[in-house]
Amino acid sequence: MKNLTLENLAAACNGRYVGPEEKRNVCVTAITTDSRKVTEGCLFVAIRGARVDGHRFISQVMKAGAAAVLSEQELEGADYPYILTESSLQAVKDIAEFYLKQLQIPVIGIAGSVGKTSTKEMVAAVLEQRYRVLKTEGNFNNELGLPLTVFRLRDEDEMAVLEMGISDFGEMHRLAKIARPQTCIMTNIGWCHLENLKDRDGILRAKSEIFDFLGQDGHVILNGDDDKLATIREVRGIRPVRFGLEASNDIWADELENQGLKGIRCRIHTPAGEFRTTVPMPGRHMVYNALAGTAAGLAYGLSLDEIQKGIESFESLSGRFHIVETPDHVIIDDCYNANPVSMKASLQVLQEGRGRRVAVLGDMGELGEDEKKLHEEVGAFAAGLSIDALYCAGPLCQAMAEGARSVRPDMEIRHFHSREQLMVELRGLLKKGDTVLVKASHYMQFEKVVAMLLEDAGA
Repeated sequence: MKNLTLENLAAACNGRYVGPEEKRNVCVTAITTDSRKVTEGCLFVAIRGARVDGHRFISQVMKAGAAAVLSEQELEGADYPYILTESSLQAVKDIAEFYLKQLQIPVIGIAGSVGKTSTKEMVAAVLEQRYRVLKTEGNFNNELGLPLTVFRLRDEDEMAVLEMGISDFGEMHRLAKIARPQTCIMTNIGWCHLENLKDRDGILRAKSEIFDFLGQDGHVILNGDDDKLATIREVRGIRPVRFGLEASNDIWADELENQGLKGIRCRIHTPAGEFRTTVPMPGRHMVYNALAGTAAGLAYGLSLDEIQKGIESFESLSGRFHIVETPDHVIIDDCYNANPVSMKASLQVLQEGRGRRVAVLGDMGELGEDEKKLHEEVGAFAAGLSIDALYCAGPLCQAMAEGARSVRPDMEIRHFHSREQLMVELRGLLKKGDTVLVKASHYMQFEKVVAMLLEDAGA
């Protein structure tokens, strides 16, 4: 890891080096907060969590080969080097910022209410046609996860595609200070994290903090069809590149041809010309992701052929609209998270399934005082589509069921008070040949529903 000597690490986080003088210039090989992932020569960062205090594992990680420890407390009798700091979490952020500056590679920051992960995957798939790209894995997109992603970068990496997720004001500013993205991509401004951000204008202000450290040679790439993002006319003198399905955008798509659950074919127009491609995932929202990837590819000099290949190489992640075919069902595993916008997008795609189309949905969190109304609206939306059955679980989904019944009383609608109750009944409700969408907010743990269905199928 470039320039990450113990002395430099201590200076970067305003910490104090404690230990033998001859080890000040030892360079760590990795940085981790997980004692189970300690490797020879790494730095272990001891963080006090809600349930576990990393300081308890210090002697264990040193025996496992760690080079040093970053600690919030003095370690009496330590015969190994360590860095003493007031806050391990702040130190992690400071060190990540320092490390990225040493690497001097372009960072593409992905923000927005819905579709950050699939957009990140699409952008990376495109850029990987020419560059060595490191991208965020899993949900490592917050004030601890983003630094840990940064620490995975190595000298041979040529750019980083980083997802940046927030739930309150100030968070995006702190993430942007670490990442200092050269390219900022905003997917949309939807209804999420309303407990803190109150309304879509608040969401726009909070997410726009991603621009706080944008340089003059940077790029701003925005969804031009989003009414809130359309209000951003310029950022630090930079004119945004806009993408969407409207021809008024800089990069836009038309001639959309639905290929069912196998994807969607379209023609993409750019200032460099046009091309036809098949986005290998269903739904109009995936076309937006392809357009964002196209904009990023053009920003970094890719040809249209390279961009097309990148789009067509896209693969979904487990829990993120991942389609699994079993002998009995087609399962659309979209259970990682949910809000009203993403729920409606996924329900629209469910219509393309064969056999009975069944929505297995759970509560959506962090929606503020309008949470019941928003659940009711999703239910009503589902009932207005070509969907055969709605099985929903959780206290808030009572309103979802009521909303569906108000639109289509004859629809098969069942509400369960908990995920556990749903799982007990679901096996008897599904039929061979069903296409089943599974989606809820992360805290509902609907991945257990998917696991049950896959286990039943022997998958």
